[in-house]
This record gives sequence, structure tokens and C-alpha cells, in this order.
Amino acid sequence: MSTLLHQTLAHPSLHPVNLGILAEKKAWLLNLNCVVLADAGNAYDALFMAARAALWDCKVPRMCGVEYKAAAAPGTKVAESGEMDVDRDTEAQQSGFDTRSIARAVDFELPDYWDEGAVLDGRERWPVSVTLNIAGSKMPLVHYLDAIPQEEAATPLRLLLVFSFPPASSPKLQAMRTLGSGELESDQIRDFVTDGEKYAQKLWDALNRKL
Repeated sequence: MSTLLHQTLAHPSLHPVNLGILAEKKAWLLNLNCVVLADAGNAYDALFMAARAALWDCKVPRMCGVEYKAAAAPGTKVAESGEMDVDRDTEAQQSGFDTRSIARAVDFELPDYWDEGAVLDGRERWPVSVTLNIAGSKMPLVHYLDAIPQEEAATPLRLLLVFSFPPASSPKLQAMRTLGSGELESDQIRDFVTDGEKYAQKLWDALNRKL
């Protein structure tokens, strides 16, 4: 359960771009801890809804860059114009390594500001899951949603579909997994994916109205 959640949410297509602090040096680490206190069935769908709700409220702290400059090396003098005139000999100018050059290091600090920070980038892309419980041995196969534990135990096959609905873009199937001993043909999978997208869209809209 945790593996599916991690592999889906950690996909590069869902990475927020505003977690970076210093390019190729520092970035915020986003941790999401999900705990199931009681399993009344359909735990996968509940986990993805809880994860999306938690990430929707996540804020990235506001930062400001800090630049440090080393003190002037001995033997330097300040010109009248205010610019620093470094006294360098001919050998140092010809060398590619100058120990008296100014060393710089860039860091960041958190300003004391009333705002909690910016919302997590791409939160509209965080997916939801729909579990189709597939029953029956004859064609056409039937499916139902929101199974309780007893129904899950009696169902030979469950199909997990994880959909994302990016704004101004077509829906994306982020993950798909089967649970159980049953098998599906490619045509059956295509039909179930079509039905699952409709269910996921309704779930997506209902969850957005609560956020």
C-alpha cells in the first residue's frame, strides 16, 4: 500500500518546482506520513484522498537569498571612486590561481513575515484513486465501488486506477494495478479505465469543493 502511494506521488510529472532553494545545492524535503487507524474497506482510495488534502494545504516557506563576501586581502586600497584597487604583482596576474581573490558563498534565510508561505506548486495535479471491485465469471463482468472488508475478501479481482486531472489538459492515468487472482483482457481493461475515469472525475470535483 505504501509502495503504490510513494511510487505514484514521487513520479517526476508531479514534482513541485517551488521546492528549490539554491539551484543544484539546496531544496526543501517534502515528507508525507499516512497512517491507517481503522480499515473499513477501500483504504487505497481513502489514502489518496487524504494525501491530496494534506498536500493541498502544504505551504513552502518564503525565503530571501544571502550573499557573503570575504574581507579585503592585505595590500589592497580603496580608490577615490569607491572601487577597490587590488595590488597584484605580475606573477599573480599571469597565474590562473590567485589566493587573494574574493570568495563568495550563497545561502538563504527565512524572513520574519506574517505569511505562512506560498502554496505547493502543481497541487491541482495531485491524483485520486478509484478501486473497481470486479465480480462475476461470465461476460460482461460487473464492478462496484467502495467495498467493505468482507466484500473485498470475496471479490476475486480489484483494479486500482489513479487519475490526475491537470488544468487545461486531458486526464492522465498516473498508475494502474490489479489485486487478486483474476485476469483481464486488454479490451476489458480499456472499458474499465473509461469507467474509472468518470468515477475519478466525480470524486475529484467533490473533493475540490471540500478543499
